[in-house]
Amino acid sequence: MGKCLSCLTSLGALIRPNGESAIPLTPSRKPKPPGSGSTELPKPPTELKPPEGGSIEDQVLVVQNVDLCVSENANNHYTSEYNLVQKDKPKPVLRRGFPFKVKIVFNRIYNGEKDAICLVFTVKGAPNPTYAQGTMNVIPVVPTGDDVLPSDGWQARLIFVDDKSTTLEVSSIPNSNVGEWTLDIDTKLKAARDEDAQTLRYSVKDPLFLIFNPWCKQDTVYMSDPECRKEYVLNESGLIWRGSHNRLRPCIWNYGQFQENVLECCCYVLSHVGRLSIVGRADPIRVVRHISSVVNSPDDNGILMGNWSGDYSGGQTPTSWGGSMAILQQFFKTKKPVKFGQCWVFSGVCTTVCRALGIPARSVTNFSSAHDTHNSLTIDYFFDEEGEPIERLNIDSIWNFHVWNEVWMERPDLEPGGYGGWQAIDATPQEESDGAFRCGPSSVVAIKRGEVQKPYDTSFLFSEVNADKVYWRYRGPSQPLKLINKKTDIIGQFLSTKAVGRFERDDVTEEYKYAEESKEERETMMRALRSCRNVFSRYYLNDDFEDVQFDFELLDDIIIGSPFSVKLKAKNKNSKNKEHNLRVILRVDTMLYTGQLKNLVKKDKFEIKLAPGVEEEMKMSVSYDEYDKMLVEHCAFNIAALATVVETNFDYYAQDDFRVRKPDIAIETEGDFVQGQEFTVQATLMNPLPKPLTKAMFILEGPGISQPVKLTLKGNIPPEKEAKVSCKLTPKTPGEKTIVAKFQSRELEDVDGFKNINVRPKTNLTNKPDSNN
Repeated sequence: MGKCLSCLTSLGALIRPNGESAIPLTPSRKPKPPGSGSTELPKPPTELKPPEGGSIEDQVLVVQNVDLCVSENANNHYTSEYNLVQKDKPKPVLRRGFPFKVKIVFNRIYNGEKDAICLVFTVKGAPNPTYAQGTMNVIPVVPTGDDVLPSDGWQARLIFVDDKSTTLEVSSIPNSNVGEWTLDIDTKLKAARDEDAQTLRYSVKDPLFLIFNPWCKQDTVYMSDPECRKEYVLNESGLIWRGSHNRLRPCIWNYGQFQENVLECCCYVLSHVGRLSIVGRADPIRVVRHISSVVNSPDDNGILMGNWSGDYSGGQTPTSWGGSMAILQQFFKTKKPVKFGQCWVFSGVCTTVCRALGIPARSVTNFSSAHDTHNSLTIDYFFDEEGEPIERLNIDSIWNFHVWNEVWMERPDLEPGGYGGWQAIDATPQEESDGAFRCGPSSVVAIKRGEVQKPYDTSFLFSEVNADKVYWRYRGPSQPLKLINKKTDIIGQFLSTKAVGRFERDDVTEEYKYAEESKEERETMMRALRSCRNVFSRYYLNDDFEDVQFDFELLDDIIIGSPFSVKLKAKNKNSKNKEHNLRVILRVDTMLYTGQLKNLVKKDKFEIKLAPGVEEEMKMSVSYDEYDKMLVEHCAFNIAALATVVETNFDYYAQDDFRVRKPDIAIETEGDFVQGQEFTVQATLMNPLPKPLTKAMFILEGPGISQPVKLTLKGNIPPEKEAKVSCKLTPKTPGEKTIVAKFQSRELEDVDGFKNINVRPKTNLTNKPDSNN
């Protein structure tokens, strides 16, 4: 152990000069002990020339070249897809906890009896790097089989010597700081006394990128299933669901975590955006909480600016984004928030940042997602006598859908209790948490159990999937509220994510909640309510009125450009001579996906005399011309029915949301899918509207495209006619790839399509390691 400590002492605390050449240094003069009366400061190291005379073996090793074995290490670390690795001047991307090779060429052959080599790894930009903080690691090189190094620290072993070339195997620890590191190589002669020792330092110019390691069992983000690692770490494309609970729509998203400047941008936001300490970069819990904050912009000028106003001048419409690559590239270039995003865009970018940094991540959509502003676990809606919503009272909301993220890791801060696995985080800026717009990580296990006091933000996430929805009739400040409906099974439906290995939906609802109205679900809800800090009462519906039965007919598949109808059926179940008078209001409003009503499209009133045993249908038809000018993004509608039985003053209220469906883009290809070989892509769209499409454009992303390609169409697209474009793609790397196409025009936007392809390697002799092993 003495040899190791001597090397650490003599080589550890050096000032690194700029440049890449070997610089001779001597240790600083030792200051006199306290009380000696001297105020002399230690002198800085002075440069020395290599000793003259004698044989070359008596001189300190001089580093002439360093090979970081980028390609070989990348194959072993499952990082060969990163653009940094593939560049003309590649840089290493390494996963913590795995060994990697470094080859050093010296001016002479290495002599283990005489020469001491020490590697100094430092977190780039650390103001005061220290071993205690994990921001500096001083590693003496030892022969293979030497056991002098501590097992819980970084290690460097000499594994091969070939003339002047020496190969080292370096092992980082599984809880190392992630981000950019620098490497210095110090050499000296072992026989020299510390006071007289001449030490040479060689600074490697390029940084090393160290990321989390789901393949390493000792890393807290370890994921044992190889297919899951392939999906949640290595897959560059996926599906994000949008729409409404009765019209689930998958949208392709190009995560592009390996593309140009993406990893560099992710490391930048760890070190320069927000308030994550350098020590915090080693802890995935703190890292993902930081990511949920810096992906949005309100607090710290982070990556993406949210906008739900409908006015997107000065930026891009959220529905126009097809992936994260262009967003991160723009932010890295300008260091200013990119305009604009909404929840699925925030989630897509968040997935990219996590996967780029090595954290398994996926986007999850919750349909009928509650936004509980006052943390009461109930969502309350108030209406007047005419069925009009009273906006000043309706501060809670239910989003048609909301997209957040799950990240995979252990939760040692919550144990015991089995809280590891998927953790929910949310980068959409909704409510502040500890003074910043961020949310999570919250254990999905804790959410399902209703343990709302577990960190972080579990109460808010529990409400999003399990709050009760309550409707009230408000008759004025001096009149009591009347409960007209309550739904305990509306919030949190069809929680959706992409299936592993398939472009299909995987329903994960049961991971967040027990079956609606089950004993376990109600017990969980009551346990959450008892632990909630707000004081409130639980209400129950007035008694059902048995004579009149109402049936609110939900809308089926409606294609944009087509008419639709709203229908309410009422049946007088009394078979005797008792008739009933009904007053009914039907209305249709356009709405934002956040649940906010935007424009009244149509409203109709009915007065019906319902004879015994008779069923009546009230119907309101809505044409395309009536809703066209009222549409907002996502083409979402809220349909509602308010009925009153005059004789008993019984109220019935029902509402539903839906969206008109848009056509898909058809993608066809021509040619073989071979690495480095060009093939043709054709995208086609049929105009579904009864009017021409103007200013039409396709946006394509796919293998070999470093930035999205915009293809503008000449002329207008008449009704029921095709819009068609084609372009050439040349994939740079083999494997499963996705071609993504989006379409936009003045009259129709937020239209997309995708096609999966499998790119073969250049030759059949190319054997790429299986990243699932």
